[in-house]
Amino acid sequence: MKRSISLLVLSLFFTTSLQAQARSDSATVRSIYSEMLSNGKAYDWLRVLSNDIGGRLSGSPEAQQAVEYTRKAMLEAGADTVWLQEIWVPHWVRGAKESGRIIARTGDSQEVPVCALGGSVATPKEGISGNVVEVHDFDELKALGREKIEGKIVFYNHPFDPTFINTFEAYGEAGKYRWSGPSEAARYGAVASIVRSMTLAQDDFPHTGAMGYNDSLPKIPCAAISTNGANLLSNILRADPGARFLLRMDCQLLDSVLSHNVIGEIRGRELPDEVLVVGGHLDSWDTGDGAHDDGAGVMQSVEILRTFKALKLRPKRTIRAIAFMNEENGLRGGRGYAAWASTNSREKHVMAIESDAGGFTPYGFGLDMPEDKKPSIRKYRELFRPYNVWNFEEEHGGADISPLKPSLKVPLVGLVVDSQRYFDYHHAGSDTFDKVNKRELLLGAAAMGSLLYLVSENGF
Repeated sequence: MKRSISLLVLSLFFTTSLQAQARSDSATVRSIYSEMLSNGKAYDWLRVLSNDIGGRLSGSPEAQQAVEYTRKAMLEAGADTVWLQEIWVPHWVRGAKESGRIIARTGDSQEVPVCALGGSVATPKEGISGNVVEVHDFDELKALGREKIEGKIVFYNHPFDPTFINTFEAYGEAGKYRWSGPSEAARYGAVASIVRSMTLAQDDFPHTGAMGYNDSLPKIPCAAISTNGANLLSNILRADPGARFLLRMDCQLLDSVLSHNVIGEIRGRELPDEVLVVGGHLDSWDTGDGAHDDGAGVMQSVEILRTFKALKLRPKRTIRAIAFMNEENGLRGGRGYAAWASTNSREKHVMAIESDAGGFTPYGFGLDMPEDKKPSIRKYRELFRPYNVWNFEEEHGGADISPLKPSLKVPLVGLVVDSQRYFDYHHAGSDTFDKVNKRELLLGAAAMGSLLYLVSENGF
C-alpha cells in the first residue's frame, strides 16, 4: 500500500513539473513573438542590405559589402561573439547586359527578355544566331537527335506544373532543364540553349540560376527567357518554323576569390559546447536585390540574436547564427562550415535550422532527420498552434545546412512558409525589398527563434 502511495505521489510530482514546464515554455514563446512583432529590426536591416547594397553574387564587391554590413548587424544585435570564416568562392560575372532577339524569315525582329544562366560561357561578341528547335522535355530532345538539332539553338519550353500545391515541387521537377539542359543540347550538336523561366508568373522578368556543364561535352552558351518571351517565341515558331534567334552574352568565369561566412552567437549558460545553428545565405543573384532569396533568412537569423538579448534570454545551449556565403553557385559556405565543424571535436551540433524560402508567412517546419528524432520536435506542435504554425510533416531542411548531415549527423530543420508567391521573384529582377512584408518576415523569425529556445532548453 505504501509503495502504491509513493508511486502515485511521484507520478503527480512529475505531472505537475511537466505542466509547469509547459506553462513556462508557452510564456517564453509568447514573449519571443511579442518582442519581435513589436520591436524587431530584421526588416530595417534587410532594407539596407537590399536597397543600399543590392544583388550580392559571390566574389562581387557587393558580396564583400554585405559581409561587412552583416557583421555590424550581428554586433548591433548584441551577439557575444562575431567572427568571419574564410571561404574561397567562384567568381562568375555577367558582364554587359544580355540580349535576345527573334528574327522572322521576313526579316522582322523582336527583342525578348533573357539573362545568362549562372556559370554559362559567353557568346562571341557578335552573338550566336541559329534556327530554333523547341522541345518540352529530354525525351523530345532525344527523339529529334543530332540530325535535327546540330547547329541550332535548343529552346526548352517546359512550364511550371500548376497542379503542384507546393511550388517547390514544381521547381524541383522543372529544374533539370536549367541545370542539365545545356549539356544535353550540346550532346546533339546544339550551339546554344534557352530555357523557359522557372515561375508560374507571366511577366517579362527572366529568372537566372545555376547550371552545370558536363565536362565531357562542349560548353555552349545558355540563357533563361521570361515566360512572356517564351510564349511569344513558341507562338512565332508555330507560325514560322524557320525563325531564328540571336543571343548575345558577355559572361565569364574568373579566378576564385576569398570571401567569408559571417558567424555570431550567444553562448549557452550551461552547455556552451552544444550548438544550435540558425542561418540563411548572404549571397544572391545579381539580377535583383536578393531580398527574399535570401536576405530575409539572414536577417531573420540576426533578429533571433537581438531578441534573445533584448529579453535577457540566456539559452542553455549556444545559439549560433550564420550568414552563409555562396549558396547560389557553389555551396562553398555551407561545405566550409561543415568541414570546420567536423574538425572541432570540442563542440557538438545539436540541431540546425535554415530559412531559405522567402520572407513569407510561416506555417511549419520541415524535419530532415531520422524518424525517431522527429517526435522531439513534433511534441511542440501545440505550443505553435496559436501562431498558425502547424505543419510538421515536410522533410526538407536547407541547402546551406545540408553538409552538416552526412558529416556530423546533425538533425536539420527548414522553415516552411507559404510558397505561392516565392517563384514569382526567385532569381529574377523582381526580387526586391518592396516585395517583402514586414510582419510576415518577423513571424518567420519568431517561429525559428521559439523552436531554437525550446530545443536549447529541453534538448533533443
